[in-house]
Amino acid sequence: MANDDLFGGASARKASPAASKPAAKAPAPKPAPAAGTPGEAGYTAASIEVLEGLEPVRRRPGMYIGGTDETALHHLFAEVIDNSMDEAVAGHANWIEVSVEKDNWLTITDNGRGIPIDPHPKFPKKSALEVIMTTLHAGGKFDSGAYQTSGGLHGVGVSVVNALSERLEVEVARGQQLYRQVFERGHAVGKLENVGKAPNRRGTRVRFKPDHEIFGKEASFKPARLFKMARSKAYLFGGVEIRWKCDPALLSEDGPVPAEAVFRFPGGLRDYLTQDTEGKELVADQMFAGKVEKTGGHGSLEWAVNWLAQEDGFVHSYCNTIPTSDGGTHEAGFRIALLRGLKDHAERIGQSKRASQITTDDVMATCAAMISVFIREPEFQGQNKGRLMTLEASRIVEGTVRDAFDHWLAASPSTAAKLLDWSIERAEDRLRRRAEKDVARKTATRKLRLPGKLADCSNNAAQGSELFIVEGDSAGGSAKQARNRATQAVLPLRGKILNVASATRDKLAANQQIGDLAQALGCGSGSHYKESELRYDKVIIMTDADVDGAHIASLLITFFYRQMPKLIEGGHLFLAVPPLYRLTQGTKNVYARDDAHKDELIKKVLTGKGKIEIGRFKGLGEMLPGQLKETTMAPETRTLLRVTVLPEAKEETSDSVERLMGTKPEARFAFIQERAAFAAAKDIVDI
Repeated sequence: MANDDLFGGASARKASPAASKPAAKAPAPKPAPAAGTPGEAGYTAASIEVLEGLEPVRRRPGMYIGGTDETALHHLFAEVIDNSMDEAVAGHANWIEVSVEKDNWLTITDNGRGIPIDPHPKFPKKSALEVIMTTLHAGGKFDSGAYQTSGGLHGVGVSVVNALSERLEVEVARGQQLYRQVFERGHAVGKLENVGKAPNRRGTRVRFKPDHEIFGKEASFKPARLFKMARSKAYLFGGVEIRWKCDPALLSEDGPVPAEAVFRFPGGLRDYLTQDTEGKELVADQMFAGKVEKTGGHGSLEWAVNWLAQEDGFVHSYCNTIPTSDGGTHEAGFRIALLRGLKDHAERIGQSKRASQITTDDVMATCAAMISVFIREPEFQGQNKGRLMTLEASRIVEGTVRDAFDHWLAASPSTAAKLLDWSIERAEDRLRRRAEKDVARKTATRKLRLPGKLADCSNNAAQGSELFIVEGDSAGGSAKQARNRATQAVLPLRGKILNVASATRDKLAANQQIGDLAQALGCGSGSHYKESELRYDKVIIMTDADVDGAHIASLLITFFYRQMPKLIEGGHLFLAVPPLYRLTQGTKNVYARDDAHKDELIKKVLTGKGKIEIGRFKGLGEMLPGQLKETTMAPETRTLLRVTVLPEAKEETSDSVERLMGTKPEARFAFIQERAAFAAAKDIVDI
């Protein structure tokens, strides 16, 4: 028979049985000696247990559902609803109802064909329903006769649920008759009974309560988790309607989970992803989505992709409506298709050199993607089906998505250019972080050249270590002499640092001062900031007490606010408060930070009869190392201002930084005009 399956190439090939020679008659084994070691005497044939029926499931539940934790508990629901979804995908059911009840009861109902209730040919005294519920590896999905594609493949799903349930009730409506059977901990409680006529009903209803002996007395279904799992089935197959019901007593009044809901996504993954990314900033103006079905055969592939501008991405993959949380061959083919398609597009527009450094991680870093395949007889890793292993799926997915992606990029050149630039930026960020990490690791050993003119401290731990960012080489020289070499490091900066709020990414990457500062800190920037890799507990900006010093300090604060906001949130950024004046009266010396402080010291401190000499520091470089240490650097006598952003002022702060430091001069002019009325006369300079 010809193979017309979209994904059936690999599974359709069956291995022929190998010919074998008749085995020679083995000699009869010699009887074991009557006496042996104590260990041998205690290990006999009676030590070998034979577990029958569903007993292995109750003894070792982890082998079948992955454990007895919350994830395993909710996997019971997945096993039951997957059977109903198989009926829907096969075209026999168009709705599934999920009902969450008190006392940890869960009910799944569909309007499919219903589980067969006639006697099983191999077990004439039992109905097919009882065989399915009480026997491992019993089901209709081992070949493609009853189902062309299915999620239940091993014949252990619903029987495992039965084995691990305190009580399970099954109702089947077939031929306008209603049948019912009850099970407790895997054993049938009585025979299958005919309840009566049911002219307006068909399908299967499974109601069960997990066994507290297995999962613990405190274990219970989480409505939010069940809600999400049930909704996912609706967008994975557009031809099914999911009806949700939950006892209101199990829900919080202001929670996101409703008591009743109906899910139907005719557009499939496209509809869901549009809903999920609503209100989020996107890189591409249009979503890349599509669906391909085999004409005249069975099997399909559906995908929906967009790229998030401000958040990390995600990839949700499915096979036959089963969530493959660990990915697999279909996801690998999808990743390769997007990478190769984007690189080919870059080559077509003459950007192949820029795109050569792009990897799949760069393309998928902020990618919100969903991919669903329907495959005949798929191969999974493990009973939980967390990873797809069908090799043919990778080739088919890659080829199909690649062709569609090429057409999508060619049809929208502007969107393609945005996506290409975005991926290249991710690649550049990755390479820059790698370089910063290498330098930080090397400098920590004190074996290689320190970045810039950094005079590092001898303390290897971040706790207790301080980094002084100093204005100019002259001040840097004084600070290096005044510092405590054990705990205080000094990094001099020449001139004004780059304004990162208005600079391009290329300028940021090429700026030596920013590079030295990032290397000295060693913690990375942006979303890649790592608190654990910060080399200093305090980062102290120490500039002259004049207008230029204030300007440099504002540029540095802008750098940390834009590039390392978590450093500020962690309370690591400080401003030093150097003195502006030195006041001397006899043998008494005091320091004033500004004019108001000077006047206060003259009135309250320098009250002697001697003449007061006032000296003004033009900059930190004019201060003697001892003076700088005493006034600005020694923890015992200095004053530090911690830089913080109040939670209630985050939006206002962000707006102020953008207006003052951004690329729009008209915004700065407006900012000054708005506040000109509040300026004191003494602060206005007559030019």
